[in-house]
Amino acid sequence: MSLPENLQPDPASPGWLNKGDNSWQLTAATLVGLQSVPGLVILYGSIVKKKWAVNSAFMALYAFAAVLVCWVGWGYRMSFGDKFIYVLGMPNVSLDAQYLIEQAFLGYLPNATMVYFQFVFAAITLILIAGALLGRMNFLAWMLFVPLWLTFSYTITAYSIWCPDGWLSKKGIIDYSGGYVIHLSSGVAGFTAAYWVGPRTTRDRERFPPNNILLMLAGAGLLWMGWTGFNGGDPYTVSTDASLAVLNTHVCTATSLLTWLMLDIIFFGKPSVIGATQGMITGLVCITPAAGVVQGWAAILMGIISGSIPWYSMMVLHKKIWLLKQVDDTMAVFHTHAVAGSLGGILTGLFAVPKLNRLFYMVDEWEHYIGLFYGFHEGRFKAGLKQLGIQLLGILFVVTLNIITTSVICFLINLVVPLRLAEDELQTGDDAIHGEEAYALWGDGEKYESKLNSVCEEFPPPAKAGEVQMV
Repeated sequence: MSLPENLQPDPASPGWLNKGDNSWQLTAATLVGLQSVPGLVILYGSIVKKKWAVNSAFMALYAFAAVLVCWVGWGYRMSFGDKFIYVLGMPNVSLDAQYLIEQAFLGYLPNATMVYFQFVFAAITLILIAGALLGRMNFLAWMLFVPLWLTFSYTITAYSIWCPDGWLSKKGIIDYSGGYVIHLSSGVAGFTAAYWVGPRTTRDRERFPPNNILLMLAGAGLLWMGWTGFNGGDPYTVSTDASLAVLNTHVCTATSLLTWLMLDIIFFGKPSVIGATQGMITGLVCITPAAGVVQGWAAILMGIISGSIPWYSMMVLHKKIWLLKQVDDTMAVFHTHAVAGSLGGILTGLFAVPKLNRLFYMVDEWEHYIGLFYGFHEGRFKAGLKQLGIQLLGILFVVTLNIITTSVICFLINLVVPLRLAEDELQTGDDAIHGEEAYALWGDGEKYESKLNSVCEEFPPPAKAGEVQMV
């Protein structure tokens, strides 16, 4: 019996290609891309003080574009290619058409789809780091930071944890969709970079109101809904496990948001919109390493924990621990991503269901991929304890790597350009840096016209006193 005509293999649809899987993978990748552009572009541009709206949004947009060029140039093959050294793949381009239409290393997909899917994860990682640096980082320094950190930090983590040849992958670490590779990495790297860049101005640290909370919620909504592709796309197939991952993602996120909201009401007396958004983010982050390998009740428990422990670390410990008080982490990326990502990794080591792991990893492996609680229940306590140990080892590796690589990168960049903006630029913000402002209306309804980028301005601008006019 022959296949229907529309399922017959042909040169454009070889026998190994699953059209349904490929369609979903491209859709999932685009959903993740929308989390960044326009999601985090809108969120960053609206959650900051008005004078930093353009700069903050543009840091995200620039990172998205720069990562893609680096990714197809060398980043993808360093993360998922042939082994080069113990923690890294061989640098190579991902632009040759023959390579791109061949089957990817996992799934029934072409390499082109996998390159695109993995790119949007790499891009959002850099954009999350930017959240810790808003309101004072030199944009030229950021332009250098993005390709350097992608090359010397992200690729190492991705290869070690996600590539089948990676050392942590071989040990059996469970990171369903990036709790380690994306969130723990970005939280630690953002906090480290914030230390080296230095703080915002005293005035900005004391008062940094969002310029548009409604737009902030729009960006947050794109982030939340985009997580359907973030976690639902990682089985690389349209499977029951993908459906479970999507549902668990939203259950944990809603629970975390509500937990954070209730804590704000109990202790501060007001239901904070910004607080609820933070709770949403911590829920999304916490469930990410576990999304398709835990039960629904575990997703609820993870939501309660992710809505409370990061809340405590941000609202209480941050004001007591000396180091946390010294580092100006604008978007609290350390709490929402490093703390929540670590929690997700540890809780995965407790709640991971062996059967669900076999559905995800497609291997009949009994000594790996078993949460401690299930190991205890099934009489395989040592296997469960070993899994928890591997999860903790992954946290130690990611934290150590990112502290070292991020510090070295910041040191090297500072030799070329200052990491922090000049004082006059810090006082003015967008207009001094980009020659553009976010809003046409200024002050009491007065129309604002940029001094540096106006259609009415002479070009080149007239020379200042003592300067020579270039001709």
